Amino acid sequence: MEMAMSVNAEDRLLSIAERTMVEQTRPPVIAQLSKEELQALGKRLREARDRARRIGRQQQREMRGKAEPRGTTPARDNTGTEAKAQALVDALRRVTAALRKLNAQTAKPARKAAAAARTSGGSSET
Repeated sequence: MEMAMSVNAEDRLLSIAERTMVEQTRPPVIAQLSKEELQALGKRLREARDRARRIGRQQQREMRGKAEPRGTTPARDNTGTEAKAQALVDALRRVTAALRKLNAQTAKPARKAAAAARTSGGSSET
């Protein structure tokens, strides 16, 4: 796995809307988000990631001469688009990890209650 890029490098690659989303995935902000907010953020990040990947693939096809250029000239380089997609993937991983942690915290008391109900239910038979 590649080392995460610096915040300044991400800022140069991302649009204002994308930068705002990515900033919400960093501590301490991400710890303050609710489950619903994390899910919505994850959805928006997935859409942005998919768009960056789609543009990167188009640029790759243009560079190889397999596709007509979408602009006036064919793309000569897509490293910026690939780096943007990677920054969005990293942010999405942080959201996914936060959601897993939140789900584990909410599931633990429910599992304990279910286990307690099973053990107390079994011991009452005499």
